[in-house]
Amino acid sequence: MSPFHEDLKSRLVRYCAIDTQSDMDSASAPSTSCQHALLDLMVTELIQIGAADVTKTDYGAVLATIPGTAPGPTIGFLAHVDTAPQFNATGVKPRVIEGYNGGAITYPDDPALVLSPEDFPYLAEKVGDDIVTASGLTLLGADDKAGMAIIMAAAQHLLGNPDIPHPTIRIAFTPDEEIGRGVDDRLPANLGADFAYTFDGGALGEITYETFSADFAVVTVTGVSIHPGAAKGKLVNAIHLASKIIDTLPQVTLTPETTDGDEGFIHAVDIQGSADKMVLRFILRDFERDGLEAKGTLLRQVCDTIAATEPRARITCTITPQYRNMRYWLETDMTPVTLARDALADLGIAELSVPIRGGTDGSRLTEMGVPCPNLFTGMQNIHGPLEWVSVQDMAKATDLCLRIAERAAQQD
Repeated sequence: MSPFHEDLKSRLVRYCAIDTQSDMDSASAPSTSCQHALLDLMVTELIQIGAADVTKTDYGAVLATIPGTAPGPTIGFLAHVDTAPQFNATGVKPRVIEGYNGGAITYPDDPALVLSPEDFPYLAEKVGDDIVTASGLTLLGADDKAGMAIIMAAAQHLLGNPDIPHPTIRIAFTPDEEIGRGVDDRLPANLGADFAYTFDGGALGEITYETFSADFAVVTVTGVSIHPGAAKGKLVNAIHLASKIIDTLPQVTLTPETTDGDEGFIHAVDIQGSADKMVLRFILRDFERDGLEAKGTLLRQVCDTIAATEPRARITCTITPQYRNMRYWLETDMTPVTLARDALADLGIAELSVPIRGGTDGSRLTEMGVPCPNLFTGMQNIHGPLEWVSVQDMAKATDLCLRIAERAAQQD
């Protein structure tokens, strides 16, 4: 068993039990006050293990330094504290299934819920591992508290073993990654890394250097409100127009549930309002810039088409950039990718490098000048009640973190 096993397990359970769900409707930073509980805990724990320069910024990131013991590039290791808004994340009760036996996993708080290796083949590979899940009513939050535990375990090991050669390492724990606001404009300078890694990936061996490009769209439909008893020829129902927008968008070829591989999508993530006014929110995703632009153009065209059917209504579509495919920058300098690949090979772990249908804080950091590929943690089925992670996978990710640090000291 890995020397990090028990530490990782206890850290993950401790971190996951803290509510840190982010909120896209909030303008504060972090977007939710509950994130401060875990951010403040990280400040305390980093000080306890002897990290230097421990700071919590006014935009909610926790930063720290592991002083170098050898020359080399300054490396950043990052993870995010928030959990996804898509599913309940309040009252998480993490549980550890020790020595998983290979069968179906059931949940104490939702007996109808089943995690089966037949449905999720990666689970079948983890017989004998310690599996961490939630209790059935919430997501787990291994995304990305597994990454936090991995980085903390590696940091504690390096600080406790100064004879291990490694360059200066910068740690960052960020808020609000799940709503696309994890990388403040000040973070690259405050991090001060030549390149970095997010520990926010999935299966064992995963190194990601290609992600979606992403935009966020808000469509506002303003109708004409009047008492329904006197509404004939006067009422313009915003709910009906909003429904027409959804129905007019391609349902068979351009939604997340109908696409995979290198196909992008338009995903309606939220709809709120009344007959007077409706607000629809969409995320637009594509691996290529022109494909992303085409999806934005299509959404605007649909809004214009529906608006033309009812000139008394007002329909606006505002599209905001979120992040871009890190490949555009990393393909010109693969130094951090090559370093991670070499470290994986040293550990005898087969590399798994495929484009991910999502993004990370590393997407924004890379775009902002800090090359930042994404590395595995073991997390699976994220953003829902079937989320789980193998502690053994986390231990191997900790080994990778340490091996990257050691290899970086050998580069000069």
